[in-house]
Parts: sequence; structure tokens; C-alpha cells
Amino acid sequence: MPTLDTAADLLDLLRDTATEPRADAQLEALTLAVAADLPVLLWGEPGIGKTAALNQLAEALDLPLTTVIASVHEPSDFSGLPVLGDDPAVQGVPMAPPDWAVRLVRQGQGLLFLDELSTAPPAVQAALLRLVLERRVGALRLPPGVRIVAAANPRASAADGWELSAPLANRFVHLQWTYDHEVVVRGLGGVWPRAALPTLDPQRLRPAVARARRAVCGLLTARPTLVHRMPSAEANRGGAWPSPRSWDMTLRLLAFATAAGTSRDVLSMLVRGTVGDGPGLELLASLDRLDLPDPEDVLRDPAAAVLPERGDLRQAVLGAVVEAVRRRPLRDRWEAAWALLARAAETGPPDLVVVPASTLAALREDGWEVPPAVERLSGAIALSRRADLAGAR
Repeated sequence: MPTLDTAADLLDLLRDTATEPRADAQLEALTLAVAADLPVLLWGEPGIGKTAALNQLAEALDLPLTTVIASVHEPSDFSGLPVLGDDPAVQGVPMAPPDWAVRLVRQGQGLLFLDELSTAPPAVQAALLRLVLERRVGALRLPPGVRIVAAANPRASAADGWELSAPLANRFVHLQWTYDHEVVVRGLGGVWPRAALPTLDPQRLRPAVARARRAVCGLLTARPTLVHRMPSAEANRGGAWPSPRSWDMTLRLLAFATAAGTSRDVLSMLVRGTVGDGPGLELLASLDRLDLPDPEDVLRDPAAAVLPERGDLRQAVLGAVVEAVRRRPLRDRWEAAWALLARAAETGPPDLVVVPASTLAALREDGWEVPPAVERLSGAIALSRRADLAGAR
């Protein structure tokens, strides 16, 4: 029919869109988690583009997309249907997988999209546990080339929604999916952001793994209560919370983010989406301290030391250097610390050196002459103290 043919031509023109490289933190977080082979759960209101983002991601990565609406399936669709053989007493009863799982195995790779997860009843969520963690559907194991991404609406905006069960929630990296006004407007104009897997630097793989392990193990050594902390409120158990499983996922994400040179914003989204806001922010803070210079290196060459711009990190470096002098009080180390404090006062807020300078002055031993650096510091310290007194008045 000519009319329908013309309509089809118009529809083709509307579907003809392009992509462009564009900074998009949530899309970058999604692609990094997919590269790390971790299940991702996108949380967002209906109609904001979660499904469209998955279609575009599959196309950009050249992966076949298999969409499964979790809420319209039975538990047996994920655990498998029993199939009787010739002699069940000898051969057993195999669990036959559904057709979509067979297609994924035949293809060897793909993007499995579990949509409407928050409308799946508890029995279906229980059946999904093995699929999400072990990649098993009935007697079939999905190949390593298959990645799993799910989407859910908050319960308040989901049709007949259920809270996500704690065991299932703890298997996902939770990402809050929102829309960007400029992205939507430009996309409706025909150009959408391009999804791309992160570029991993082969030279940084081993250091990235070592850094991730050092950061996670260091935090959990200092804060053992963070190893496993299931939320007391049932509603919060359907999100990200710390457990040995989610810390292992966080370690993997941190290694991938380090090897890819990922921004702090993207890393923050990922770690908070895996172990929760509180533990995630503590890990980010410990990462900042992890990257600080070694106090012994600073004392060996204070003139070459690179001081952080951020005030809290700079104060941490100065405090660590003074503490290193206190542990091994030698004259040359004491003088080197004064030289560092003088540099800090000249290149940053002088009030940051007041406490370290007072502590360092108390470490002076008989016979140690006052180094010239103290004279450079005296004016800055006096000015800082006068400002404090003025503020108190």
C-alpha cells in the first residue's frame, strides 16, 4: 500500500540518528561495570531512557541484545523446566533452559537485559539469584561473553512493585539513572552520546590490582564493622550495602577504574552503588590518603615534595611528616620538616601549618639551633593567630 510505504519511509527517517563522543558520567559508569563483568541494576523513573540506553549500548559494543521482562515470567523460566528422560532413576531429571538462554549460549556473547525487575514477585526474584551470580539457567551455563544488566523503577512508581530481596540486591552494582536535559534535547535532535568500553592501560594492570587490594583491605582492617552491614530497615535492603561479596565487586571496580584512569565522579557512583553511600565515601577518603606521598620520601627531599591542593589532604601530609619526626627525632629530619612547613605556608593557607609547627617546635632537643625556615614561618603563624582572635571576638 503506497500510504503505508510512505509512512515506513518517514519512520526510517525518524529512526536515523547518530552518536557522538560526549562526557556522560552515568554512561561511563555503566560501561566500566559491564567491562568488569559485574551485573548492573539501573534505578530510575519510567520513561527516562533506561531501555534506550541499553539498546544503544548493545549496538555500540556490537553485542546481540536479549531482553527478558522478569515480571511476566515464572520461576521455572529461570531455574529450568524438568524434562523426563528414558530412565530418570539412572540419568536423573535435567532442567531444560528457556529458548533465550540457548540462543545466548549459541551466540557465545551478548547483553542480557532483565527489565522491570522491581515488579517481579519474590518467587521469581529467588529464581534469579543463580542466574545473576553463577550465570546458570537450569542445567545451562551462560558463556563468559554474556553481560547482565537489569532495570527497575522505584517501588512508588512501579506497577504492582515489590521491594528487591536482600540476596538479589547484594549481587548488583546499583546505578541511579537520571536524564540530562542537554542530552535529551540533543538526542531528540538526532545525536545521542556514544557508549564505549573504557580503555585499559596494559602497563597499569598490576599496579591497579595492588592499589585496589591495598585500599579495600586497609579500610576493612581499620573498620571491621564495615565488612558486613545489612540495613536494619527492610526497604533499604533492596539497595547497595556492604558484604564480603559486594566488597569483592568494589575491589574489581576499583582496579578497572584505576587501569582506565576513570574520574573520581564515576568511581564515586560505582563504589557507592556497590557498598552503599557511607562505606563508599569512606573508601574514597581512604583512597585520597593512599595517594599521599610517603613522609620518609618528603623528609629526604622536602624541596621536591608535591603538596596536595586540597586543604584536608595537605594537612594530612604535614601531620604525617611531623609524626615521622616524632617517631625518629634526628636533627636533619627536624630541619627538613621545618623546610616543608615553610613551603606549605608560602604555597597555601598559612593556618594549616599552625598545629604542625607547634608540635614540631615541642620536639626540639638541646643544642638544636633554630633553622632559618622558622623565621619564614613566624609571620604567617602570627597572622593566622591574629585572624583566629579576631574571629573569636
